[in-house]
Amino acid sequence: MTKITLLGPDGHPLPPKALPPSGRSRNAALAGNRGIAYDAADVTSDQMANWRPSLWSPDNEINPYRDRMVSRTRDLVRNDGWGAGIITRTQDNVVGPSFRPILSPDYRALAHMSGNSAFDIGWSREYKRAVEAAWRSWVSDPGRWCDVERQLTISQQLRLAFRHKLIDGDALGYLQYRPERLGYGKAKFATTLQIIDPDRLSNPQQMMDLKYMRGGVEIDDDGAPVFYHIREAHMGDWWSAPETVIWKRIPRETRWGRPVMVHDFDHDRGAQHRGVGLLTPIVQRMKMLTKYDQSELEAAILNAVFGAYLKSPFDPSVAAEALGDTATDVANAEGWTGYQDARADYYSDNRLMMNHGVGIMKLWPSEEIGTVDAQRPNSNFADFESAMLRNLAAATGLSAQQISQDWSDVNYSSARAAMLEAWKTLTRRREDFGSGFAQPVLVAFMEELHEFHDLPLPRNAPDFAEARAAYSRARWQGPGRGWVDPVAEKKGVILGLDAGISTMEQEVAESMGADWEEVVDQRSFEINYFKEKGMPPPSWAQANVMAPETIKDPEEK
Repeated sequence: MTKITLLGPDGHPLPPKALPPSGRSRNAALAGNRGIAYDAADVTSDQMANWRPSLWSPDNEINPYRDRMVSRTRDLVRNDGWGAGIITRTQDNVVGPSFRPILSPDYRALAHMSGNSAFDIGWSREYKRAVEAAWRSWVSDPGRWCDVERQLTISQQLRLAFRHKLIDGDALGYLQYRPERLGYGKAKFATTLQIIDPDRLSNPQQMMDLKYMRGGVEIDDDGAPVFYHIREAHMGDWWSAPETVIWKRIPRETRWGRPVMVHDFDHDRGAQHRGVGLLTPIVQRMKMLTKYDQSELEAAILNAVFGAYLKSPFDPSVAAEALGDTATDVANAEGWTGYQDARADYYSDNRLMMNHGVGIMKLWPSEEIGTVDAQRPNSNFADFESAMLRNLAAATGLSAQQISQDWSDVNYSSARAAMLEAWKTLTRRREDFGSGFAQPVLVAFMEELHEFHDLPLPRNAPDFAEARAAYSRARWQGPGRGWVDPVAEKKGVILGLDAGISTMEQEVAESMGADWEEVVDQRSFEINYFKEKGMPPPSWAQANVMAPETIKDPEEK
């Protein structure tokens, strides 16, 4: 064997290259006795060797595959009970039937800006009542003038937008100013909202993402959205084919800051411009569970079917030979035909009636009934389904009981703990949606309210555009948490109020989803009404319980 010597640039032989210990590869040498600090970086184990996902930007992870992910998620919500239940439970707990602002204007900031001490807590309460009264008249107008399409109230539109956010990953609204709707018997406010299907937000002519164009969102050098490109019609509207290839470029806001396009989604990474739905991480598992459910249901149906057949002791050829003339085929055929005709005539007169529990009539001589038993072992199905539900619950922030609506296997402590953990996630979702989508709607409405309607404003009050954050500061109220054990939990509320570690506003909002001032006003009205009718007030309204007039000296007997 000829030995080959490699020469360097100077003509001298190159030194032999040092081999890794025992001739192993460089990667193996690096992972020798020292090892890799993190198992997540291991590339040699059977579990990790072929697991090498790409490291993409957030927009490149979402936007090219967004339509496929959304279509699969929608199909699950349409056709799978678990998927529909997750979305419904989340909607009902976050937004509920009435999603409304509890206004709390920053009177301290306004007083500082204007130099007017009239901006105090008394003014804030008066201003709050005036704005909320106007809000109620706008959002619940029977003419539905608040909706561009004149179909929904604002609460219904907000619930629809939140549903889009849960399923599609994006909530999209178009705020328009329509003065032509104003008039006697028509709209009192020109501000309107239109919920846009997020499918219509896309790059013009379906082009790939560019530096300043991300999934239909046009951004500036800072990455801030400045314009939104909306199809004139949904790509699935075959009756509006010409409009499906036309895009409208809509600004995010006016030059003075009034919101125009409202876009809300959950930000999982920095520099992200489109969102993903709540069910996206578990779409594959939910589809597998759906198939498993369907297989078990089909098996149960088969088990419920009573398959029956008749067994005859005669072989056809033997019967033909016994019943006919074996000398000719014709005789065999005639004999067998005669035998079958006789059986048919017999059973036409003695019907097998089995559908409604009617007994079976007597059979042809020497024949008997046979049955098919389609048994299928499914003893592990309940445990498997329970494990899958816990997986879905962990991904969505709900409890397994909320998803399945089966509370048979929990006690008070476990139900209370599950509800409190789920409530943290639901509260966070409410805060995010309130600030990300509902608040811009409130700001646009209040701008018109300040411009064209009378409000209790002191002198030197700042313009709304100058102090919109202070004027429109609000907390968005959805449904209350409710109680597992009303008696025990309400006692805890009373103890918290008496100890001074909680407030009426906090407790009424969290437990009932109501405004504490409205509760107090209603209680005052009820007490006075009892007095007007000459009826004794209930125990909670008794003077010696609620507000004793005198306090006796402890030493007084």
